[in-house]
Order: sequence, then C-alpha cells, then structure tokens
Amino acid sequence: MLVSLCNHLPSFSQSESSSSWELGFSMGPTNFLGDLGGNQGVGRKFIKDNNFPMTKFMFGAYLSYQPNEWLGFRLAINQGSLEGDDAIIKAKGGDEVSRKNRNSNFKSPLTEAMLLLEVYPTVFIENDPSDVWLKLRPYIAVGAGLFHFNPKGKDPLTGDWVDLKPLHTEGEGFAEYPGRKEYKLTQLNLPMGIGAKYFLSESVNVGLEILHRTTFTDYIDDVSTTYVDPSVFYAHLPLAQAQLAARMANKSGVNGGAAYTPGMKRGTATNNDAYFSVNVKLGIRLGQGNRYSSSTRCPVRF
Repeated sequence: MLVSLCNHLPSFSQSESSSSWELGFSMGPTNFLGDLGGNQGVGRKFIKDNNFPMTKFMFGAYLSYQPNEWLGFRLAINQGSLEGDDAIIKAKGGDEVSRKNRNSNFKSPLTEAMLLLEVYPTVFIENDPSDVWLKLRPYIAVGAGLFHFNPKGKDPLTGDWVDLKPLHTEGEGFAEYPGRKEYKLTQLNLPMGIGAKYFLSESVNVGLEILHRTTFTDYIDDVSTTYVDPSVFYAHLPLAQAQLAARMANKSGVNGGAAYTPGMKRGTATNNDAYFSVNVKLGIRLGQGNRYSSSTRCPVRF
C-alpha cells in the first residue's frame, strides 16, 4: 500500500511579471516644413504650411525600456524621405506668389536615430497600473536625435534629379560669401510629440503617435537666404558643374513669373527647417507573462 506524505495536491504560486523591455515597429506618413512649398500668405512654421501632396512615408523600429509603468526610454531608428515643391502652391495674389515664382523643388532620403523619454500620466489614476490588458494609455514624448539627409533638385534642362550640396547654390563655402558656411548632411534634431497605446493583451499593444522634429539647419531643402551672383560658380567649379549650379540656384522667371536677381530673397534664414510624422506602432513587451513556481514531487513510502 502506498501512503502519501503530502497532505495536499501539487500547488502553483503565480505572480505577474511586467517586462521592462519592448520591441516595436512603426510606419506612417511624414511631411516637410521648410522654405519650399507652402500655402497662401507669408510662410509660417509648423502645420500652416503643410502640403499634403508632398506626403512621403517613414518606416522604423524601436526598443524601449520602462523602469516602471509611467516612465519609458525609447531608442528608435527610422528610414524615409522628404519632399517640397513650389509648383504646388496655389497663387491667390498674396505673398505666396513670390514663392511660387521661385519655382524650386527638392527631395531627400532621410535616416534618423532618436532617444526619447516617454511619460504616461494616466498611470497615476489607474487602480492597478501593473494590469495593462485592454487599457488605453496616452503619453508625451520628448528627446534628441541625429538625422542624415541629402537634398536633390530637378534640373529644369534635363529633368534629372541631381545632388544639390556639391553645387553650393547659395555660395556656401565660397570666399565671396564668408558668412555662409557649408552645411553638414548629418544634423541634430529635437523630437517632441504625443501618442497613445492600446494594449490588446499583456504583451502586445498598438499605438498612434504624432512626432514633430525641430532641427538646427535651414538646408534640408538647400534653400535658406538670398540669390548669389552666378559668376561665383564659374570661379570655383568646373564649367559643366558651374552651368548646372547656375540653373539649379535660380529657376525663377518661368511661365511669365518674375525673374529674381542676385541679392533678392531666396529663402527665410531665420526659420530653420522641420518635419513631422504620424506613426502607427506595434509593440511587443519582451518576456511578458506569468511566472509559475511549482512543487510536484511528493515522496511516498511503502
């Protein structure tokens, strides 16, 4: 006869384990906010001069760490593009006419890496912050990052897209314009935005985020200040490149519009360029789930 030394069935102790790490992916539209393009009136910062026809897409991945439920740190890497074009401006007789007559355009690939701080304020009014299932959590995100760009413009003669930085279209780096330094293609940005996550389960969430990037350059679109004397291109560049630079630097005077001359305004140097994105996100909390400890061995005696 077997006699059990255990006076109860095997037991399990259960504890919820909320992982501090999350892996995710994002995608969504992105728009440029700078000198090129815009809407009626004087060019403004942020949404007022957004051009939806110039919308491009951005894709990315991120890894975040949350020491607790109300605070998170996110490292994100994104790939996309930006574009702007004066031709899309609807001239209505206001200040926008001068920008449409400028007739310039650009497009640029974009790669960025950002470190963001996320704050989830509603956690403080939740009954059980450790339980995220079917919860909606809005958040605020701020941070700093690096981005790389390379503006290209459309040659009005050939229709080809050409790199603009080597052409020094505003005399950057030329002795004749000592105040205009060559710009770098890798720059800092300051992302800031809002978003919300909805937890489909303890480990999977979907989200929507609007993120604006302030930058420290006015040359994402290769346009910033005034027109230069085209003779400087021939003084510093090979003949074929100088001819290309002269075409790309001043495309005004097309279709009966005003032809701009050296010294006239080409861009607004007091407003740096910016861009923003609206991202749909999918996040997976790594290691999320329940942990069990059990004791199933029960000694017996005969």
